[in-house]
Amino acid sequence: MTVARIYIMHASETAALESALETLADAVRPLPGCDGIELLRDLGNEKRFLFIEKWASEEDHKNAGSMLPKDVMTAIGAALDGPPDGAYFDYLKVV
Repeated sequence: MTVARIYIMHASETAALESALETLADAVRPLPGCDGIELLRDLGNEKRFLFIEKWASEEDHKNAGSMLPKDVMTAIGAALDGPPDGAYFDYLKVV
């Protein structure tokens, strides 16, 4: 069963966070258990982003964290305006 890890993030600098999240998506996508990535920007607030990771399991997501290059995460931290809000979600229906 696929689970989603969803992050809501606010940028201190929009272009920097967008670029850092694109780099993160490229780094996460090939990791074991990753079933896809979605990156969205709020139409009403260009500084607000959703980063959605699809995983085979919560465990796969947790294991992937140690496989990410530290510089990728450093760039995201530098572009954020505060910590992201994140949670796991179950897919109830996909159409």
